Amino acid sequence: MGALKAISLLALIASFALTASQAQTASKPSAPAPTPAQSFVPVPASAPEQPIPFSHKQHAGKLQLPCEFCHTPSRSGETVAIPQAAACMQCHQTMATNNPGVQKLAAYAKANATIPWVRVYELPSFVTFSHKVHMGHGSTCQECHGEVAQRDRIYKEADISMAGCMNCHRTKKASLDCNACHTLDQ
Repeated sequence: MGALKAISLLALIASFALTASQAQTASKPSAPAPTPAQSFVPVPASAPEQPIPFSHKQHAGKLQLPCEFCHTPSRSGETVAIPQAAACMQCHQTMATNNPGVQKLAAYAKANATIPWVRVYELPSFVTFSHKVHMGHGSTCQECHGEVAQRDRIYKEADISMAGCMNCHRTKKASLDCNACHTLDQ
């Protein structure tokens, strides 16, 4: 077994042990289980500085643009894009052109350069996640990403760890089979 596979397997086993320990704690009578977005205590100070200031509160909140307007799905629908300058400039060629952030955006577009956005949510490479499957089963963007329409700066506010995902799967009666989220070599 290669070192990377061994490390991935150990991480998977450790996650199961953590989940089992949480399940024992959860077996005690308590309030209803929180949704994944509620179970994680956000720390707004952890919002990374982005190369261009972007307010989801302005775009998704005030302007009520749907998530898919900027985060376009791939052809297969499995993934969604992190917006780049050309997409943003479709609106910003004429809107807020005196704003320094929009001017910086225009410079990225003119140079055909990739905006080096700082990822806030990222899953390990050994996890398979399909936006298409989740959205097709009625999940919302807010369940995994929080109430971004109320945020000027995005920070990790939902628990997307294995335990968080498994709690959500239990709540929604979705598959808990390892192969649902992990590609296991046979």
